[in-house]
Amino acid sequence: MEILQFLFEVGFWAATVRMATPLIFGTIGELICERAGVLNLGIEGIMAAGCMTGWTWVYFGGDLWAGVLVAAAVGALFGLLHALFTVYLGLSQHVTGLGITMLATALSSFVFRMLLPDVTTPPKIIPFQPLQIPVLSDIPFLGEVLFTQSPMTLLALLSVVAVAYFLKKTPAGLALCMTGENPMAVESQGLSVFAIRTAAVMVGSAFMAIGGAFLTMSAFDAFYIGMVNGRGWICIALVVFASWNPGKALVGTIIFAAFDALQMRVQQQSGMVIPYQFYLMMPYVVSIIALIVMSRRSAYPKALLVPFRKGER
Repeated sequence: MEILQFLFEVGFWAATVRMATPLIFGTIGELICERAGVLNLGIEGIMAAGCMTGWTWVYFGGDLWAGVLVAAAVGALFGLLHALFTVYLGLSQHVTGLGITMLATALSSFVFRMLLPDVTTPPKIIPFQPLQIPVLSDIPFLGEVLFTQSPMTLLALLSVVAVAYFLKKTPAGLALCMTGENPMAVESQGLSVFAIRTAAVMVGSAFMAIGGAFLTMSAFDAFYIGMVNGRGWICIALVVFASWNPGKALVGTIIFAAFDALQMRVQQQSGMVIPYQFYLMMPYVVSIIALIVMSRRSAYPKALLVPFRKGER
């Protein structure tokens, strides 16, 4: 019964939305890449790079929003590197993505240690503070859950709407989706498949890095090695769960975050009767089950993982 009580608490759902924020950015970023036909397994490392660069910019005196832009720019650069190998050279997207993850993760750790060699405890910054939006924040329950969050959480929610509109209602978005379905048709219209895929991977990687920046600039106020903690891999699973649909992706992130928030509260209530590792694995087990169920009926982009070579039929 105590578990059911959590589901009716405003604080529980506010925490759920907050915990879903980095997943929203990462999932939307991965979705953009895959809708263009490119799997980006570099997401875990790109999120780590976003964590470090955004936090570092602010720590050395920069503006918070400028830190978000710097993190996005670094993510886009890693996306460009990924695109050079996979889009232009046609190399394995799996191997290249894993290489990007290892490179970005190691480079983030190295740069952090170079800039702050004598640090023993993570230094802190002043992160984004929760907003109080007039009128909207006064709405019972919904206002407290959605409109008293960090500006970056609101940005994540708006990005879902913007990306969904872009993919469904704009010529550029339709061209991007067709690039992941039938790149030959895109080429026959005089459009560059290479340019579209490269742009998609760069923009998607920028979203991933912003998701990482949220962790150090909003959820927490410090950077430490390993703080991404597998969120990137969860985002890849959530894209499949959502059938490459931004709206479903938002639902998937909320579900995962809800189970994550729930396991933390249940763990506190139960004490040490059950090992804490059991509760930690609950959200991931649910994700695996949901992924198995949803993947059976997922309509994946037909050209996903297929290198494009101009002129070939």
